[in-house]
Amino acid sequence: MEHFLVSLFLLLISVFTIADCGSIGVNYGRIASNLPSASKVVKLLKSQGLNRVKVYDTDPAVLHALSGSGIKVTVDLPNEQLFAAAKSTSFANTWVQQNVAAYYPHTEIEAIAVGNEVFVDPHNTTKFLLHAMKNIHQALVKFNLQSDIKVSSPIALSALQNSYPSSAGSFRPELVEPVFKPMLDFLRQTGSFLMVNAYPFFAYESNTDVISLDYALFRENPGVVDTGNGLRYFSLFDAQIDAVFAAMSALKYDDIKLVVTETGWPSKGVENENGASIQNAAAYNGNLVRRILTGGGTPLRPKADLTVYLFALFNENMKFGPTSERNYGLFYPNEEKVYDIPFTVEGLKNYQDNPSPVSGNQQRVATPVNGGGGGVSKSTTGNTWCVANGEVGKEKLQAALDYACGEGGADCHPIQRGSTCYDPNTIEAHASFAFNSYYQKNGRQMGACYFGGAAYVVTQPPKYGNCEFPTGY
Repeated sequence: MEHFLVSLFLLLISVFTIADCGSIGVNYGRIASNLPSASKVVKLLKSQGLNRVKVYDTDPAVLHALSGSGIKVTVDLPNEQLFAAAKSTSFANTWVQQNVAAYYPHTEIEAIAVGNEVFVDPHNTTKFLLHAMKNIHQALVKFNLQSDIKVSSPIALSALQNSYPSSAGSFRPELVEPVFKPMLDFLRQTGSFLMVNAYPFFAYESNTDVISLDYALFRENPGVVDTGNGLRYFSLFDAQIDAVFAAMSALKYDDIKLVVTETGWPSKGVENENGASIQNAAAYNGNLVRRILTGGGTPLRPKADLTVYLFALFNENMKFGPTSERNYGLFYPNEEKVYDIPFTVEGLKNYQDNPSPVSGNQQRVATPVNGGGGGVSKSTTGNTWCVANGEVGKEKLQAALDYACGEGGADCHPIQRGSTCYDPNTIEAHASFAFNSYYQKNGRQMGACYFGGAAYVVTQPPKYGNCEFPTGY
């Protein structure tokens, strides 16, 4: 009897240990022209043991395909619908009825992401965010789904004013009172969690002189001590997440949980996209899966087992931006793995991260220019500019313009009303200025003037009114 009780105790311990570990999901983006059908994608997810997926809309084909699959789903209310959801409870009710209640519970929707990285949206939708979240939640209450489906909104790390050291993490001051405090109150009241998109790749890419590749890829390294609290960090991912936790703690919201709704590493990039390679992508994602599924939180919150969504399921050939943007996929569109990593505890038993001879800091292939960052020397490439391709149509130009001025980081102040390059006030002229700003800031690299086919390189200075297009930054 004693032996039986000991065995039962050990069994329960093992069950609770597994249950308390983190969870791995994947982002199913579809900005591509060559992806398999939704039903094939669901089969692929199940074959890989992936039981959580996040989508960027509420496409009926996708939600129908996920019905009865046992895969938990996070859906998205797009940024362009925030205004309507904030201003109209009837819109929010109809949206939830048609896009959530109509599929639940056969499609196991567990969360709604209201918008995505709203604070960097060039359409200034931040002021609508909280009202939209509240109206969507009230719609869930109307259909008695509020206990099963949580409402949140993914933030980018750019929402932080400080992120280093992690203990000094703080939100941007202009967002604290109007957005973060009321949003965190809402998350607390509804039992929800903060959604965060975190990409160590971006930090490494821009700071290869001070961030080691091993630290960014979860490999063995001496660690970095946080001078504020004395904690030692062995991965950049943990340091980034703890900066968010510290920012929440500074506002007295230590009880709010966190879900990493996006993280990943590109398998391909051009010369100035330091670290983008198949070997590094495999190491980052593979070691991250092991880090999450074997349990344990971060140094600041050791009991905070995380749910993490890898970005992304497929390479997406129609995305804007540099080459890396189209190469975050875990799979090619033909469903073959870009690199072989596990997604389950069982798969981890035989997993090993095998650094290649060039995967250490030798991976830094960029050549410094004038003592600055990597890139091709401007003195040898000649003057070139990037302009909009008007033949793709206004809708595609607008989408590319939004990317360039938002996530792309282009300097779009000169094309704002009243500024030097506002006239001529046409989508093609404004897009050309934004595309060129992005192109010049990225060292005129191949792939930096692409924008899904909405742009091309010219060798003569563009002429739009009296606006002068820069040739370098």
